[in-house]
Amino acid sequence: MLNRGLIVSCQACENEPLYGYGIMNLMAKAAVAGGACGIRALYYDVESIKNTVNVPVIGLVKQVYADNEIYITPTKKEADLVMATSADCLAMDATLRPRPNGETLEELVAYVRSVRPDMEIMADIATEEEAKNAEKLGFDYISTTLRGYTKESKNARLPDIGFMKKVVKTIKNSKVIAEGGIFERGEIRKISKINPYAVVIGSSITRPAVITSRFVKNLNLR
Repeated sequence: MLNRGLIVSCQACENEPLYGYGIMNLMAKAAVAGGACGIRALYYDVESIKNTVNVPVIGLVKQVYADNEIYITPTKKEADLVMATSADCLAMDATLRPRPNGETLEELVAYVRSVRPDMEIMADIATEEEAKNAEKLGFDYISTTLRGYTKESKNARLPDIGFMKKVVKTIKNSKVIAEGGIFERGEIRKISKINPYAVVIGSSITRPAVITSRFVKNLNLR
């Protein structure tokens, strides 16, 4: 089971500066040293992170399919990659959008449960309807990860604390994770008041290029 508190997303895709073996495990080490209670990571970094820190790890795959919008553990093929690791939890896109290869969310959940009954599952959602559907399918955790990143939620202003609050109030049988666009300490204080099970932060902690660009955009030397 994931711990309550702050989970830090330590991810670097192939096109990012920190991509490479032996980097994200050190990022995870630094996050845990700062008080993180868990790590969210891409499947190929899971083992090095697990060998470095003693906190639960959420594993996922980012795979883009042509003519399909879902890219977070979209099919059984990607689920297999996560299930082959020692990740404690598997995260997948749980929106209501069509999946690649004609697979369905229901089928994917059932598949993971049958292959790795010991592995918990996290639903990455963007709308209240998707949260309710994920709860119905028996997800252990429901995270607001995709809020603002889908057509249905594209107008949301992040972090959408109002939406997070609504999901926390609505969902009774799954643990709600607050995630998405959190950059300021004041924001996390507000999120604490709605009492989610845990909070996930990524870019504002572990993506130096993103952090640097925010400062550069606000720099106005004369």
